[in-house]
Amino acid sequence: MSLALIDQVRALSARIGALAPRIEQDRALPDDLLADLTALGLFRLAAPARSGGVETDPLTMFEVYEELARADGSVGWSTMIGAATGIVLGYLDDTTAAELLADPRLLVAGVAAPSGRATVVPGGHRVRGRWSFASASRHATHLVGGCVVLDGTGSVVTGPGGAPQVRHVLVPVVDVTIHDNWDVVGLAGTGSHDFEAVEVFVPEAYSFSIFGPARQDRPLYRFPLFGLLAFGVGAVALGIARAALDEFARLTAEKRDPLTGQPIAGKTAIQATLAEAEAVLGGGRAYLVGEIAECWRLVSAGEPVSVGRRARLRLAAGYAASSAARAVDLAYHASGGASVRMASPLQRCFRDVHVATQHALVGPDVRELAGAVLLDQPAITVRL
Repeated sequence: MSLALIDQVRALSARIGALAPRIEQDRALPDDLLADLTALGLFRLAAPARSGGVETDPLTMFEVYEELARADGSVGWSTMIGAATGIVLGYLDDTTAAELLADPRLLVAGVAAPSGRATVVPGGHRVRGRWSFASASRHATHLVGGCVVLDGTGSVVTGPGGAPQVRHVLVPVVDVTIHDNWDVVGLAGTGSHDFEAVEVFVPEAYSFSIFGPARQDRPLYRFPLFGLLAFGVGAVALGIARAALDEFARLTAEKRDPLTGQPIAGKTAIQATLAEAEAVLGGGRAYLVGEIAECWRLVSAGEPVSVGRRARLRLAAGYAASSAARAVDLAYHASGGASVRMASPLQRCFRDVHVATQHALVGPDVRELAGAVLLDQPAITVRL
């Protein structure tokens, strides 16, 4: 774990909180803050070191996401998206990755879901489609889009078992249209708009499949890809919840009982609520950190990560997110009327964490899939 980097992130976090109202109002990160995040190399955390990336370990990524989300949920989320999506550079050849990383402003975002169509043409693919929930898309230099592959006649190309072949393409943001439609209750500052490609040519060097092995054969690129993306969602939710409990402690120390004039922190119900919330949050966090660490140990030792272990990692990410939401709910409801004002940090945490839990990577079907795997029942495990 890179303690020096985490210390730098904590120093930056100290001033992020003051920007929270502006971030939510603008539905984007301020340019100067984006520059600071870029200067720390946070959008290169998963990019190959030999091509100019940072290629740090997953536990460092976790700590970075959590710390930034504690300062502001949208900042943590946007950084997580830019950092984690950078893992796709490990699926490109070294020359292409190095060319991209030569741009100090490089920020890769996008959507893995195959909402597009990529027609095979000489030298690459012609791409069209529209992708939703592209967080940090306005800050990105390049966007990833999942595509179903079509042959020259417009027919779907199938793979083993007859399933449609899926490719992912990396396109410069200037080649697509971003549709400003991120009008939401929480994580508003992530700017998770739709983007659309209309007959964009993508050279073969900029296409890849996340369902196969990465080109880079080093520990980070052997770490379960969907698990890496999912634990980022869990880490952000945990950071938001940590901020909520910090705010709850501050609020209850200042808020007075109108009859006695004493801080409501002296009430046993308030004390029990905080204790329960801390236990719920700590349990979810410990489970996720433990599963990340075990998967990292395996890939670092050159050992395979079994389907069962991948399922546990995904389950831990989902459990961390739901635990974070539960902890925030406890604090929110115990705070009474003080938590309903839009200016309340606790109100912001409540909205942000419940948007985070809606992400497909930590949704209810993850529990169903993990349960099927752990019970040795038939299951489609390609997304583990």
